[in-house]
Amino acid sequence: MSQSIFEKIESEQYRKEPAVFAVGDTVKVHTRVIEGEKERIQVFAGIVIGRRGHGINSTFTVRRISYGEGVERVFPVHSPRVEKVVVDRQGSVRRAKLTYLRQRIGKSATAVKEKETRRRK
Repeated sequence: MSQSIFEKIESEQYRKEPAVFAVGDTVKVHTRVIEGEKERIQVFAGIVIGRRGHGINSTFTVRRISYGEGVERVFPVHSPRVEKVVVDRQGSVRRAKLTYLRQRIGKSATAVKEKETRRRK
């Protein structure tokens, strides 16, 4: 099959408003969870420690500390189950993957330097 056919099929599946965030940002990911016949929104808050892939296959990994244990979750960027991604803080990092946070304990495991932004007067 032709590559253009794949691109045409994938273009229909893309998210209309792509979420704008980067590695190091603290985000809240709102996901749809179906339990039986009920559907609800569940929020997973943490630090984006990596992004991978491109196009429809792109994913991002969010890490948080829950009851003293590190929890990581991988989300597809263009999934219909991901309702929205809200950026709480923009982080300033110098790496594409923040896997070094896995070895850290306590507050240093969630500490990423906040990005300085210019403010208009």
